[in-house]
Amino acid sequence: MIRSATFEDSEAVATVLIESRRKFLPFAPSAHPEASVRHWVRSTLLPTMRVVVWEEGATIAAVLAMSAETSASWINQLYVLPDWNGKGIGTKMLLHAHRTLSPPIHLYSFQENVGARRFYERNGYKAVEFTNGEGNEEKCPDVLYVLATQI
Repeated sequence: MIRSATFEDSEAVATVLIESRRKFLPFAPSAHPEASVRHWVRSTLLPTMRVVVWEEGATIAAVLAMSAETSASWINQLYVLPDWNGKGIGTKMLLHAHRTLSPPIHLYSFQENVGARRFYERNGYKAVEFTNGEGNEEKCPDVLYVLATQI
């Protein structure tokens, strides 16, 4: 059910990102219009990051984008379609990242995204820095997490 994303998946990947943000992040609307997000997925996300999808039948229900730097690995995007939320897909995608990435693994979440924060903390992440949001496009306060077993 988890597989590498292909260029042909770009529209479905963008839809997961757009619909998930719309439902779960109303406090942090996208800084870009839908057409720009779809272009960014095709031109930047898929070509430059390791992206996997959760495919169920003909539906791409979740997206995980990962990257690695010299000193750390990152979970850059982890989104599940709203109708598929709560079915364990996010946990399976996160475990895939843990098996795939080299430690330490970092990620950001918005401070106001209580559901995501509980999810990451339940899965072993520890908050290590809270910011006022100046570093993100939405200008929403965020929190940096590191997988606790790697701190």
